[in-house]
Amino acid sequence: MPRIAFDELPEDARVWIFSAERKLTEPERARLLSEVDAFIDQWGAHGMPLTAGRAVEYDQFLFVAVDQRAAGPSGCSVDALVRQMKALQQEIGVELVDHAPVLFRQGREIARVPRDAFAELAEAGEVGPGTTVFNNTLTSLGDVRAGRWEVPASDSWHARAFF
Repeated sequence: MPRIAFDELPEDARVWIFSAERKLTEPERARLLSEVDAFIDQWGAHGMPLTAGRAVEYDQFLFVAVDQRAAGPSGCSVDALVRQMKALQQEIGVELVDHAPVLFRQGREIARVPRDAFAELAEAGEVGPGTTVFNNTLTSLGDVRAGRWEVPASDSWHARAFF
């Protein structure tokens, strides 16, 4: 049973968070999920199928998580996931794999800027420790579920880097 519902994955599942450069359109979202599902259905490590799931949040973030209890991902299987995501970004024409930009709330919208631009916003006082940011460096699904993904910058690596 390689692919399962995302909410059925355990707290200790290993998660990868990919952020699109902008909100996905419905056709882009459908294509992304179809391709990711097909990938998960055949994803394995050292000949063992991986039990994994995926979810999309705000039409801009893709979560892929693996239940490590039966079989954990290997370096090669993680590389395969990243290759798949890079191929998908070419197919749908939306960047998915660049982890350098900072994503944060600007009112009700999600903004995505290079780190140096976020640093300039911080220096100008336009963003601060209370700005809601997305911590895409999390690796545990339990941390995502515990509310550590969308947090004030003061509760993330952003505080050390920018404030």
